[in-house]
Amino acid sequence: MHFVSTLKRTATTSVMKMANHRASRIGALFIFFVPSTMPASENACPAGKAKIAIAPAIKPKPELQYKSDGIEIPAATAAEPKVKKFGPESIHAARKYLDEGSICWVREKSCVACHSTGVYLAERPALTALLGKPSAEVQDDFVQHISTGGGVIQSVWRSLGLAEWDKHVESKLSEHTSKSLHQMLKLATPEGYFKTIEQVEIPYITTHFELTMQAARAMTSAPTWLANVKDAEALTRIEKMKAWLRVHQPVNDYELAVKLQLSGFMPELVTKAERDSAISMLWRQQLPDGGWSTRRMSDLMKWHEKMDPKVVAMIQSEPDAATPESDPYMTAYAIILLRESAIPSADTRIQKGVLWLKQNQRVSGRWWMKSLFRDTYHYSTYISTAVALRALALCGAVQELPVASAQSEP
Repeated sequence: MHFVSTLKRTATTSVMKMANHRASRIGALFIFFVPSTMPASENACPAGKAKIAIAPAIKPKPELQYKSDGIEIPAATAAEPKVKKFGPESIHAARKYLDEGSICWVREKSCVACHSTGVYLAERPALTALLGKPSAEVQDDFVQHISTGGGVIQSVWRSLGLAEWDKHVESKLSEHTSKSLHQMLKLATPEGYFKTIEQVEIPYITTHFELTMQAARAMTSAPTWLANVKDAEALTRIEKMKAWLRVHQPVNDYELAVKLQLSGFMPELVTKAERDSAISMLWRQQLPDGGWSTRRMSDLMKWHEKMDPKVVAMIQSEPDAATPESDPYMTAYAIILLRESAIPSADTRIQKGVLWLKQNQRVSGRWWMKSLFRDTYHYSTYISTAVALRALALCGAVQELPVASAQSEP
């Protein structure tokens, strides 16, 4: 922070550090009041008067969403034109975007990120038959992260990605996936759930229930893993997790949708009444244009046990805050859940959702979605693109592309 006037010791060190931290985050104008008891010789202005500190200007928005050697992906923006026609070329562009975005993250970052590499290996392997093999570089990065451990969220997404790779690419359980799952299981709370972080990122990092569902998904996706767990401690942890998932009452419609997803791989944990209720809710939430809206799935203050005031203010400031519009993430997620619940793709309501996705893809291959966390990189766009391809594939709308892998892209 640079000060217009010379500021000497007008406050304690802790106050100045706090001011610097806040200024660097929000780029605001701070006025510090000097206590009248401060010696006059240490004041640059009379005691009790205000001193003005101007924070740096707000940083410009990034020009690129992902960047690494030989790869530059422009920033995601609502201004990007929509495709004239959805088809093989736009599907190829979406595949390229997903593959290269995660490759960039692996090369430039040091974590397994739920919004990039996490969703990539959670969703992309299921499309192997249509889009070719996912990036082995990303998979190898996940394997390397096993030795470093990582926090709960990274462990869950790493394990899920490796499990999906084993299921759809290798068709057999690997030793490193088994190790990752056992490591993940030890991070569950004594009650049986996996604790998410305090900062909510909508979607994908919302509540403990959603993260625990993804952990359960990882366990069931890994070929033969769950059926062959013999360790007594691991079995106890698994049963505690199941018990917690079974009795958890959804706090909003989004968690009810998550419960429907849970019923697809652990049906014994979800009653028929809960399943039917979730399906009815999804039909009720569908908008006239055929899409679904993430923001309509919960009261704003129920997305997380402690909502960040800045996130709340940002969402409330949206032009359509009173009547949120359809978005690609929830539209795709709803279609996936309904298809996995045996609703035929020919259902006219499903087809309306499919049409909405086809009409809202952007020329880069992405499905634009503004972040509901920070107005910077809009990684919700990346998440939306991954689930949109999954949804369209489940409805027979993704044509098989020429055999390729992330490493052989032009």
